[in-house]
Amino acid sequence: MAKTCLGGLLVTATLMAANVDPPFAAVFESRATFSPHGRIDELVLARLRQLGIAPANPCSDAVFVRRAYLDAIGTLPTGEEASAFLADPSPDKRRALIDRLLERPEFADYWAMKWSDLLRVKAEFPINLWPNAAQAYHRWIWESIRDNKPYDQMARELLTSSGSNFRVPPVNFYRAMVNRDPRGIAQTVALTFMGVRAEKWPAPQLDKMAAFFSQVGSKATREWKEEIIFFDPSKSPAAKDAILPDGMRVRLMGDRDPREVFTDWLTSPRNPWFARAMANRVWAWLMGRGIVEEADDFRPDNPPSNPELLAHLEQELIASHYDLKHLYRLILNSAVYQLSPIQRSGDPRAGANFAFYPLRRLDAEVLIDALCQITGTTEQYTSAIPEPYTVMPDGERAINLPDGSITSSFLELFGKPPRDTGMEAERNNRPSAAQRLHLLNSSHVQRKLEQSPKLIELMTRNAKDPKAVVTGVYLAILSRPPSEDEWKAVQAYSAAGNAKGRQAVLDLAWALINTPEFLCRH
Repeated sequence: MAKTCLGGLLVTATLMAANVDPPFAAVFESRATFSPHGRIDELVLARLRQLGIAPANPCSDAVFVRRAYLDAIGTLPTGEEASAFLADPSPDKRRALIDRLLERPEFADYWAMKWSDLLRVKAEFPINLWPNAAQAYHRWIWESIRDNKPYDQMARELLTSSGSNFRVPPVNFYRAMVNRDPRGIAQTVALTFMGVRAEKWPAPQLDKMAAFFSQVGSKATREWKEEIIFFDPSKSPAAKDAILPDGMRVRLMGDRDPREVFTDWLTSPRNPWFARAMANRVWAWLMGRGIVEEADDFRPDNPPSNPELLAHLEQELIASHYDLKHLYRLILNSAVYQLSPIQRSGDPRAGANFAFYPLRRLDAEVLIDALCQITGTTEQYTSAIPEPYTVMPDGERAINLPDGSITSSFLELFGKPPRDTGMEAERNNRPSAAQRLHLLNSSHVQRKLEQSPKLIELMTRNAKDPKAVVTGVYLAILSRPPSEDEWKAVQAYSAAGNAKGRQAVLDLAWALINTPEFLCRH
């Protein structure tokens, strides 16, 4: 173990030394120049010119294929997929790849995970949906994303549905709250659909919005943990005349569910929050930070860094009839999204104005899935209660886990969100010393590498061609072949007698998974 770890550290040091040479920038940048080819690019470039900030160069194909897979489907491209993309001479191959990724089943898997964070899909404390409801809720989210259900329809179903939380999954929106009184519901609705932290509002303003949720009723059934959510007209409304968050006064009629009145206002194209907040979330999910940052903190004293860009995305979402895939496609195809991570300006405002693609660590679930894919191994996930499994079946991918209560020590260490509040900040992707030690020196990662069927098969198939083995390792882990300097560094490491044959390949793999190039989106 110590020798292997030392070898990995030596290779890491050698490769990092190679990576600082100026020619290595060619790995991350293409030879093209930044050229706007859409309204998004024009608006970002106009703002950068106004500030005197130079945008980064466009990213290389190797960077793009890895980035697009990770951002669109939360899945690392296989070595074969990366190699095929790099070899494709088509000038339109990036657009074609984006179209393919948006139709893959992993798209629904990954974005169901992100929406489950937002909608607090968790069986255990403090949300306490219980397993049947958590499974049903996640399935509804997954099917909605798979079918590209319009966002306004998703919101309407979540806000106005009634029935059993086991049989009418969207009613779990009202179950998945720690505070289920009208004020608590109003705060959750504002956070989820308006990007607003309403707990900071003056109490009278919050009470006016809470009036729309004052007649949400609930009752238990004879089935264990089942609950019925419904409009309860027997509850006295908080007010006959309610006031919406934009100041509009509406008359609440006794025979109509006030949730429907609120939802009609919320999903109107004229609403000042609904489409804008969602457009900002999608931008933040793909670009690493919101135009309003944080993405769920809209307020007058936290203005957008580029108001025209946010307004454009908002109008695109409305004009497409709330087609979220349309928004993904626009952003992923923009020249701004395809910028290199290498900054060309030292201006501290460059990041907030999207002058480059920001480095950020992979989500915990994406990272462990990538390690399993590279090595051909599986991971074990457990739940605190035996429904439907105490231990999840082998081969389950982390991005597919339906319930926030299902976890592992790796996911906890690497910042999987607890799903208690629905806030974006619950996910912690900041690197830590404990994470570094786990990747460098844990028996968990060592076993994955030493028992890896994929690495063993790669070495067996290319037993007489060391460069093919090294190239295969690079493609599997970094989605690109090694540069000439890196190939020479690997040869030098082996020639120096640090490790031979199989051990040298394992040391190389160990080194590469500990580089920022693997651990980060870039």
